This record gives sequence, structure tokens and C-alpha cells, in this order.
Amino acid sequence: MAWFARPAARAWTCPPEPAEAQAFHASLPGYATTPLHELASLADELGVGRVFVKDESARLGLPAFKALGASWAVHRALAERAANSGAPSGPVTLVTATDGNHGRAVARFARLLGQRAHVFVSGGVHPAASAAIASEGAEVTQVAGPYDDAVRRAADAAADGPATLLVQDSAWPGYERIPRWIVEGYSTLFTEVDAQLAAAGAGPPDLVAVPVGVGSLAQAAVTHYRSRPAGRPAPSLLSVEPEAAPCVIESLTRGELTGVVTGDTAMAGLNCGTPSSVAWPYLREGIDAAVAVTDAAGARAARALAALGVSSGPCGAAPLAGVRAALTGAGAEDRRAALGLGPASTLVLLSTEGADANPHHQEP
Repeated sequence: MAWFARPAARAWTCPPEPAEAQAFHASLPGYATTPLHELASLADELGVGRVFVKDESARLGLPAFKALGASWAVHRALAERAANSGAPSGPVTLVTATDGNHGRAVARFARLLGQRAHVFVSGGVHPAASAAIASEGAEVTQVAGPYDDAVRRAADAAADGPATLLVQDSAWPGYERIPRWIVEGYSTLFTEVDAQLAAAGAGPPDLVAVPVGVGSLAQAAVTHYRSRPAGRPAPSLLSVEPEAAPCVIESLTRGELTGVVTGDTAMAGLNCGTPSSVAWPYLREGIDAAVAVTDAAGARAARALAALGVSSGPCGAAPLAGVRAALTGAGAEDRRAALGLGPASTLVLLSTEGADANPHHQEP
């Protein structure tokens, strides 16, 4: 099992994200807090006190959490463009690359705001996911290569003229402002979790498990939980990624931003070869542990969640696969100690997509 641990991360702190995103999301038609399910049988299985699953299978009319980051970033980018007296008038084409959910979210908000969208879809994405993006009115370009290739194609297309705007959730030197806005948008999810845990009498979590592609959601988790007031316990943060695309584990192990050659995986939304340059400093300092899981483990986790009434695709089920790998089997006692977990601990797993978000065959 690919595993990395650095318990000192819990002592690291950073400034909080701006608070405006949550008020913006609350103003959108169809906004509602997504469910936080307590699953006692998983707590028994994992030998902890309580397990909660944040269910992002229906977020702002879409089957994944990506709507939070895309909506806030598109809002900020278009507002800034409108305020720029030198910007051309008329519709803008929002350009992005995707391995599924982010592209559909950008396309949805482009359509709602009277803009156009051009989405580059990486290889391995199910045709039904591409069709869902096209159903939002977007132009869809299929890219034969991996996600990183699609990102390069999108960036080139967005450079074609003043009527195009790149809205990408991965950052690199020279392109970091919009990815930061996307991360800000994800902060709404964690604010909701805080309130829901308090309502359940659970208090702050002891561990939060986050699925990782380029690391933007994990960056939002680090920012939220590492900006706690002094003296308040900080949870452990566990990143989970597919064995076919372990770019975060590789970067953490080497201590520097590192790209990997990706393989095939049912976890299409996590099939990314290079962490975001904006996310990397937060992941390096604030992630306690990282684990890579197999497609078979992800599929088993998705079936387990479905049996408990939670619709979750392979990416959304990855956190359950990750905590199962970390907390059971040979060496589990040492891994539990590294995460600071005991029999009364509270775990939060982020199920970032519904079963219908990225349809594909799941291995038995």
C-alpha cells in the first residue's frame, strides 16, 4: 500500500479563506446544504466512535461538489471583466479542461449566465459524461491523452483572443488567481460540515478524508482546518488518490512538486498527473497522511455506501476506501497512531460525487 504520514502537519497554521463565497452560494437558486449522513456500521467496522459522510450527489442541481468552485470562480471572473473598462463587451467563451464534473459545472454556469463554454475532455472519461457536458450547451473537444494534455489544450485555446477566459481548477506559475477562487468556493462545503457536526452533537472531527486529483479540494480542507483558533484541536487530514495517479503521494514523499505518468482508473475525476501549484504548498505543510487505493477497493467502497443509502461514484467513495486501507490490516496500529485516532474518534468522509456523476464500469 502506498502510504505517507507526517503528523507534524497538525501543528501548521495558515490564514482562513475569505467568507464571501458561502453568502454567494446561499443566494443562488436551488442552494441547499447537502446531507451529512452518520453511518454507525462504518464506525463499528473501522473501530472508531462516529463516522459521517458528506453527500455531494446533488449540489446546486449537479451531481458533484464541483459546482461550488466553478460558480464562485465564474462569478468573480465575470465581475472583474465587467469592471475592466478596457474589456470587450458581449458574451465570453469560458474554456476549461475536465475529467468529468468540473467541465459540466463550468458549462452549466456559463449557460445560466448567458455565456458560452468550450470544454476539453481528457481520455478515459465515459461518453455519457461528455454527453452531459454537451447537454449544457458547451462545445466539447475530446482529447485522446490524459488530463494534463487536456489542460494544455484548453490553455492554448483560451489564449486565442480577448473573448475567451480560462476557468481551470489546476494552477501553474502565471495562472493562479482563478484556481484560488475555485478553492475559495469549496470553503462552503466545510462551513456546512461544521454546522452539521455541531447539530449532531459531534464536535470537531478527528479525521477528514479527502479524495485528491490536482489537490484543490484538499487545499480547501487544509485552509479550513489549519486556520482554527489557537488551542482548538486540529483534525488529521488524509488525502486519497488512485494507485494509477499518485501525484500527491509522490510529491509528498519527494518533498517537491512532482508529476507522474497516469494510468487507467475508474476514478476518472482523480486521474491527474500533477498537483496544482497553488495547492501544493498547503498539501506539503498541512496534510497529515496520504494513501493510494485500487479501483477494486474504490468499487467495494461505492457498493458499501450504496447499501447504506448514499449514492457515491468511485471518486466519492475513495475516502472510504482510503480509511479502510489506513485503519485496517497489517500495520494499522502504527497508521492509527500517526493519525492520532482512538476508539472514540469522529471521522468525516467527503463523498464528492453521486453514482451518476461519472458513469463507468466498476470492477467487482
